[in-house]
Amino acid sequence: MNNLSYWEQTTWLSNIDYAIIGSGIVGLSCALELRKLYPEAKIVVFEKGVLPQGASTKNAGFACFGSISEIIEDLKTHSEEEVIALVKSRVEGLELLRENLGDEAIDFQINGGYELFNLEDEELFETCISKLNYVNDLLGGIFFNKSSILGKNDVFLVKKDPFSFKNVQNKLIFNQFEGQLDTGKMMNALIQKTSKNGILLINNVKIDSFLTENDQILLKTSNFDDFKVKNLIIANNGFAKQFVDANLEPARAQVLITEPIANLDIKGTFHLDKGYYYFRNIHNRILLGGGRNLDFQGENTQEMGLTTLVQSKLEELLHTTILPGKTFKIDSRWSGIMGVGDQKKPIVKQIAPNVYCGIRLGGMGVAIGSSIGKQLANLVES
Repeated sequence: MNNLSYWEQTTWLSNIDYAIIGSGIVGLSCALELRKLYPEAKIVVFEKGVLPQGASTKNAGFACFGSISEIIEDLKTHSEEEVIALVKSRVEGLELLRENLGDEAIDFQINGGYELFNLEDEELFETCISKLNYVNDLLGGIFFNKSSILGKNDVFLVKKDPFSFKNVQNKLIFNQFEGQLDTGKMMNALIQKTSKNGILLINNVKIDSFLTENDQILLKTSNFDDFKVKNLIIANNGFAKQFVDANLEPARAQVLITEPIANLDIKGTFHLDKGYYYFRNIHNRILLGGGRNLDFQGENTQEMGLTTLVQSKLEELLHTTILPGKTFKIDSRWSGIMGVGDQKKPIVKQIAPNVYCGIRLGGMGVAIGSSIGKQLANLVES
């Protein structure tokens, strides 16, 4: 495209076979699957920001499938079969992501994951302990042939706290299959792969609406020309409600990361307070996010931003629980927008003639984004 004149570029863009709104992991994965199905098709991904604005670039980099307390909570509103399917989809999605990009390209590591329990959450802790064997039996078949850190087939195990955390139970529930990755490297690898496959990514184009016009779809923009496309795929997750009438709400997540910390011995991914707080090491730094439960209504927004309420709580947790007695400084802070709803199952469906969506990833975009993208491409094909 860079070698074409402006007239040639606009002519090429006048009749797009597959247009995708959203340049996160779902959108780019869908584009790559469509390229396999349709080698000669014009495939264009639209992104409203100069850089990708969705949660794919702003999340904590957890390659996870759910802490034990989260799975127990899900079993209250979902059947066993539904929970097994949810976890299986997350595991298979991570496998597809690793297969597509390679572990080195995304700095994928399996250091295990831990769930911490506040001292006042003794009842929750005891409930999780009492249901450990049940959950292991429920999920064991998904992981039976997976590589085990400990050489055991149990998914969750009880371990004494090896990290000297404070104000939490002295035993943690360890998930030996949980991993972590670098989301910046992941997105860079995805973008490079889409470019090599002749997929055009157009940044800084804000699509306001779409309408069907004869046998084509017209994409209306507020800062560029309108586009005519044959098929439209909506993959912008927490920002999708302007296009899709669905059980979907945006959910902002706030995050911070420390400067390098000398002699940091924390390694792995960690969940605290039913998963409302989560942290991991990035080399010798700590990345910490969460706090949405402090103000659900206020964090139910599409607006990027930080609040004193949440950021103060994150810093408090660093001082009192995660890094007690250590000196540290905050390097950076940011926020990202997730898509959530009453149910954990993502919405992957056709919503109008030649219009499809893959949304409501429920904070599990890294785990399921690749598989949702593949499902979308196969749905369009059918």
